[in-house]
Amino acid sequence: MDFNIPKMPIRPENANKGTFGKILNVAGSKYMPGAAYLSSISALKIGAGYIMLASNKDTLDTITKLAPEVVLCPLNALRYYTDSTDVISIGCGLSVTRTANKIFDNVINLRNKQPLIIDADGLNILSEADYILDKNVILTPHPKEASRLLQCDLNDILSNPQDAAVEISKKYNCITVLKLHNTIVTDSENIYVNQTGCSALAKAGSGDILCGMITGLVSQGMNLYDAAKLGVYLHGLTGDIAAKELTKYCVLASDLVSFIPYAVKQHLNDFI
Repeated sequence: MDFNIPKMPIRPENANKGTFGKILNVAGSKYMPGAAYLSSISALKIGAGYIMLASNKDTLDTITKLAPEVVLCPLNALRYYTDSTDVISIGCGLSVTRTANKIFDNVINLRNKQPLIIDADGLNILSEADYILDKNVILTPHPKEASRLLQCDLNDILSNPQDAAVEISKKYNCITVLKLHNTIVTDSENIYVNQTGCSALAKAGSGDILCGMITGLVSQGMNLYDAAKLGVYLHGLTGDIAAKELTKYCVLASDLVSFIPYAVKQHLNDFI
């Protein structure tokens, strides 16, 4: 069992936005623009230097008002930017439609082996397709999505989540983040079981925040396994800190964004 919590990535003073990574986030749909916002802004909040959101026009119009820091990419321009980014994330609020399937397929085919984080609807699309992935991929399923990836019953996942997470990593040749009360991170050989977090995180949008945090850490140069562990740890810690201030009942996913700095600060102080 792995009990090590990685340090935050080194942040040199002689730096520019490119130093901390350029992310392409393919997310959002007509009825779920919030997922695109949450996954984008949380990546920046944890230290990424630049993020471009690829989505439909309605979502991009919404993001313009919510987060001026996010660069916008129409879906018909994906082919021009997929190869030039350092990290790609896909799936948050993407929906499962014929159009979403085509977007997912385009990203997989255009990607040039950059780190890839697949979440939410991206996982559902992946579970119904026959893609060959490489070790530079993180999958972030909740138990139901895990059952689709393994084509098994949900109870099989819940009864032995560690084995299920390892099996996903073996099947897809990837890092797996199986989201539970005690989230499991594995590369099929090492297993980390997270101890931070509480029921405050059991709200729609919380997973989008986690995806963004992990992606933001990868963009700053962390290896994928360590970025997944640290992202999960800090996400849980963010929920714990937010719950102390707002109670476990009242924390929204959008509230978490403003508490990420407090989790990062606490973690940095742990190494002083």
